[in-house]
Amino acid sequence: MQINDTASSPDSDASGGDCYRRRPDSESSFRNSLKRVGYYNNGGSSYGDEKSTVNDYALAGAILASANSVLLGYDIGVMSGAALYIKEDLQITSTQEEILVGCLNVCSLIGSLAAGKISDQIGRRYTILLAAATFFLGAILMGLAPSFPYLIAGRVVSGIGVGFSLMIAPVYSSELSPASTRGFLSSLPEVFINVGILLGYISNYFVAGGGLPSSLNWRVMLGLAAFPALLVGLAVVFMPESPYWLVIKGRFTEAKRVLIRTSSSEEEVELVDSRMNEMVKAISMEELPPSNGFWTELVSVRSKAIRRIVIAAVGVNFFMQASGNDAVVYYSPEVFKVAGISSRKQLFGVTVIMGIAKSSFALASALFLDRFGRRPLLLLGSTGMAVSLALLGLGSKYLDWCEDEKPVWAVVLCVVAVCADVSFFSIGLGPITWVYSSEIFPTRLRAQGSSLAISVNRLVSGVVAMTFLSCSETVSFGWMFLGLSGVMVMATAFFYCYLPETKGKTLEEIGVLFEDQDDEHRRLIVS
Repeated sequence: MQINDTASSPDSDASGGDCYRRRPDSESSFRNSLKRVGYYNNGGSSYGDEKSTVNDYALAGAILASANSVLLGYDIGVMSGAALYIKEDLQITSTQEEILVGCLNVCSLIGSLAAGKISDQIGRRYTILLAAATFFLGAILMGLAPSFPYLIAGRVVSGIGVGFSLMIAPVYSSELSPASTRGFLSSLPEVFINVGILLGYISNYFVAGGGLPSSLNWRVMLGLAAFPALLVGLAVVFMPESPYWLVIKGRFTEAKRVLIRTSSSEEEVELVDSRMNEMVKAISMEELPPSNGFWTELVSVRSKAIRRIVIAAVGVNFFMQASGNDAVVYYSPEVFKVAGISSRKQLFGVTVIMGIAKSSFALASALFLDRFGRRPLLLLGSTGMAVSLALLGLGSKYLDWCEDEKPVWAVVLCVVAVCADVSFFSIGLGPITWVYSSEIFPTRLRAQGSSLAISVNRLVSGVVAMTFLSCSETVSFGWMFLGLSGVMVMATAFFYCYLPETKGKTLEEIGVLFEDQDDEHRRLIVS
């Protein structure tokens, strides 16, 4: 990539002079000027590690981008209750219920596949706006749906919006974040998904006790999702654009300004010029001829590192949904019914408790992700899920054998095992999947690579959601959970073998982790 415009060079500002370069005799004035214009955050929000602070500007951008994920979480949570009322009101079968629940996830495949190319063209910020607008339209259609086909149409539109959101939020957050806090900020989408699930459960609980007819209950539950979508759409005005996208488009002065405002310490401010040069150099070295692209490089013999990255990203996304977590959340009332909880209000009350546990552990994981690293939390979470699902399967099988009276200890075991399963998911696979998917691809392939990985995520999620209930009715919940436990054992082995630690590394440094030693040696010689 040739930089012909001196005014836009990473080493010069709009007037062509030194841009943010400091001389020893101007140390104090430089620091004070940055504080005056708000580019240096001297009082970032401390979390986890005393040496790491979260820049308020980067935090605000990541929160606004991740807020779209509330919409998916709300849908997952609220559908667990709304499906009961829809089944009564529209007289649908169990198969239709599975289609209703799963079609949103399958159709989100369309949004996640399209989002990569679209975000490269119009920018990360406006892709977030597109996601919010699409989900807003879908929520309106669902709330006003007069029949089952119209309801499905609303979920198809919402699914496309969810696909956009799940792909763009982690990518935007990782590109906006400094290396020291990227794990925390890139995991915020999972935190917001869990907050959305909790809000959906709370909505179920209060609407169920509100005395509304079943024909209106589910409409209120689903239609409420339009309000957060509207707020996210309006908030895009205040968000900065991704500095990496700005560099790709040659807008270097704007990119440098964003990098300075999102730096977490004065030391990071000092390295902005170096980071800019690294980004420009990396993009220049990575640039492909117009006829080539993501798929061409993926199948190229020379692209072993890219294939390893794709395997890692696709693998972690596959196992995230093959774990059955979304299905457990969607059908949690059905699971708790099997465990012996019959009252509808009690069912929704238990799901609220599950939602609180899930959200709390997701936030705790996000806060400590940059201290402990990705691998330890991921391995802890997947191992815990394998054990929890095994206990849930054994407890469910025991309750199947108790035809008359169900022992209290077995009911408690199932409830605790469900809460433990979703909590371990929130510690490991939940947040780390989004972080990993968004940070391991090189700059030129990040949007489309993440799009591919998250498309696999949504496809598997849809297949699991659309078959979980039927398979459970055929082989029983107990055998389903024991099977999912086996899947998590395989997932743990995959993570141990194929996912290296990326904590504290810049996006440019992470690609080296997937190279052969000979490849890395040649790259160092060339550079």
